[in-house]
Amino acid sequence: MKKLLKQYAAYNVWANQRIIDHILSLPEEKQLAEVPSSFNNLYKTLLHIWDAESIWWQRMKLQERIVVPSVDFSGTIQELAHGLIRQSLQWEEWVGGASDLVLDHVFQYQNSKRETFKMPVYQMVHHVFNHGTYHRGQLINMLRQLGVEKLPQTDFSLWTRNKK
Repeated sequence: MKKLLKQYAAYNVWANQRIIDHILSLPEEKQLAEVPSSFNNLYKTLLHIWDAESIWWQRMKLQERIVVPSVDFSGTIQELAHGLIRQSLQWEEWVGGASDLVLDHVFQYQNSKRETFKMPVYQMVHHVFNHGTYHRGQLINMLRQLGVEKLPQTDFSLWTRNKK
């Protein structure tokens, strides 16, 4: 399990960086243009990914008060990108040092509705990376809607081929 989670953590950083680099290369009007999606622009979608990675990190660390980045964040897309990558790297480093015992540990958390749940850490970590993959797919679709033709590939299989 740990070997796979380490791969997912490294892949998550790589894929986030690839899509961020592509988005940052676009004119600001495209970065902020509204398109139909779960979050109506590229900026808000990246911010949501950062929120999720940060919230799950804080839950895992059993923080009593969860600080959601988007609540007080009003920075540029470059600052947003830096925050997301920093959080993704934190996950990668943590997974690399986590023992099997830690990954199997069942922890309790509350969601945003204050409902209480329990799950093993390894499932939560897998969810974090899967969640990022889902929203990166939305970002690719949004880029297509914005007329961007050359799109970054962020498939896990591409990452694995490039790591050999």
